[in-house]
Amino acid sequence: MSEIKIARKNSIKKITEVADKIDLKEDDLELYGKYKAKISESYLSRIKNSKEKAKLVLVTAINPTPAGEGKTTATIGLGDAMNKIGNKTLICLREPSLGPCFGMKGGATGGGYSQIIPMEDINLHFTGDIHAITSANNLLSAMIDNHIKWDNELNIKTVTWKRAVDLNDRALRNIEIGHGKNNGEVRVDGFNISVASEIMAIFCLATDLKDLENKISNIIIGYDVNDKKITAKDLNAVGSIMVLLKDAFLPNLVQTLEHNPVLIHGGPFANIAHGCNSVIATKTALKISDYVITEAGFGADLGAEKFFNIKCRKANLKPDAVVIVATARALKFHGGGNKFELASMDIEALKKGICNLDKHIENMKKFGLNPIVAINKFAADSKTELDLIKSHCEAQNVKAILCENWGKGGEGSIELAEEVVNACEEISNFAPIYSDDKSLTDKIKIIAKEIYGADNIELSETAKEKLDFMQNEYGHLPICIAKTQYSLSDNPKLLGRAEGFNLKVSDVALSAGAGFIVVKSGNIMTMPGLPRKPAAEEIYLDEKGLIQGLF
Repeated sequence: MSEIKIARKNSIKKITEVADKIDLKEDDLELYGKYKAKISESYLSRIKNSKEKAKLVLVTAINPTPAGEGKTTATIGLGDAMNKIGNKTLICLREPSLGPCFGMKGGATGGGYSQIIPMEDINLHFTGDIHAITSANNLLSAMIDNHIKWDNELNIKTVTWKRAVDLNDRALRNIEIGHGKNNGEVRVDGFNISVASEIMAIFCLATDLKDLENKISNIIIGYDVNDKKITAKDLNAVGSIMVLLKDAFLPNLVQTLEHNPVLIHGGPFANIAHGCNSVIATKTALKISDYVITEAGFGADLGAEKFFNIKCRKANLKPDAVVIVATARALKFHGGGNKFELASMDIEALKKGICNLDKHIENMKKFGLNPIVAINKFAADSKTELDLIKSHCEAQNVKAILCENWGKGGEGSIELAEEVVNACEEISNFAPIYSDDKSLTDKIKIIAKEIYGADNIELSETAKEKLDFMQNEYGHLPICIAKTQYSLSDNPKLLGRAEGFNLKVSDVALSAGAGFIVVKSGNIMTMPGLPRKPAAEEIYLDEKGLIQGLF
């Protein structure tokens, strides 16, 4: 049965009933129909100074493969299981982008009986947050070009700010604007996908509206004739942008198939940006629940590293436990298994590919956390393979738990939930792997060597010049590396545990508003393209007006 059919087959409760589980009343919500709501500004103000009391659990994964790992499904199943065994638990996730929904990856609301509903709404327009971010991004672009047309008092010479749209549209990567009479100056421009916009990153790292405003003020849109930076504040654009983002900034409340509460808010890409849900949603959840289960995008080399080194650093968060999701079929793929035969038993491929999991386990320990491995079970998995993964992990003193939440919902992750509770009772020794006072180049080296397993880094001349230029004023900022999600290295074809490589850095960009340095490695595009046969070709409305083919 497809995900969308499973979701429709199950009942859905009014969001006011779901909110009762975390002691939220109707007056604490801004309702978006019967089944979606935002937490009201008045409620957020009321709890602003409340203590963050909950335990924080991160769910991450091995490097993704065509076989799928089910990280979001595992996150939702764990949250349901935690509630099922009597723990007041909130799940915090990112909002899906339309790019993957209509492209190749699909949505981001889980699968099987571990889903978030209403899944069609969440995966499409939802409450309009990403549209608000897109509009804010493009308002700034419009104001830049308008300023240049009308006398250019700021003497803008170079524009670094790009437009945005929340779709995969490779034709917009590089464009020329301003053609036609009275349309401004002709210049080269381009689009990012909205979830790669710096405004999205800022949105997800801001702690309140004032902090959001300050961060937006610091956005660098370009440079003048004397190479002096020009900001959004210089353009008098901040007030209008805040008006567009005000309502979007309120966290969204929805539910799982088992009617447990979920906050879905913000959605930066993890291979391009920092890949975590909003700080305001996470901090709100930490104040009103006993356990918070969140995830970070793609494999632990991207999502978890950025969660720890960027989000936790900036928001003063200290995770209590981390779960790594792995599947037998994905590990077989990393071991050279045929992607069309991964359902068949292949012990040799599994033994070769399990080194990918080993590296992620080692990496989590470097942050002071002893991970738990969640083995996401597929129906065709053999007991021999699953036992091999479990015994391999336990030989390293790492708990490995078999999870069946795709088919059983929360019931399929009870053992994992109990192990997470035990892990949270231990004292967290979490710490980022580099300090603020390390140089930008050293920070890149530390991530490349310690997390990816690189021998060294290779900086292009452009990257060297930019890092030297940024070091004095922005050397204290953390690093956000944009690289492929499919490999620990910058080469998507280098599977398993990548070794004997140098991380090649092609370019560096300053996100002064978000407060990090973006380091580009490999062939990473901030505007993805559609695959040869996009998912959009299979999505339609049936004769009853129901969405079909979404998943």
